[in-house]
Amino acid sequence: MEYEVAAPKIGELIENISKLLPKDAEAVKDDFKDNLKILLNDYLKKINVVTREEFDTQSAVLLKTRKKLDEIEKKLKSK
Repeated sequence: MEYEVAAPKIGELIENISKLLPKDAEAVKDDFKDNLKILLNDYLKKINVVTREEFDTQSAVLLKTRKKLDEIEKKLKSK
């Protein structure tokens, strides 16, 4: 699963951090930003973060499963 750091919040974080670097170090800034993107991607993979789309999909599946389970429980109680 590939995490894209182009997500608005992470991109904003990278920009804010890179602004802390000296203004006369543009080459260093670009290199720093690239390395920071790699580090953040690696970290997100290690902590098992999922994308919003994956979370929403699994939430929908769980809700559907919960409804089916509730229906089965009602049928069993009525017998």
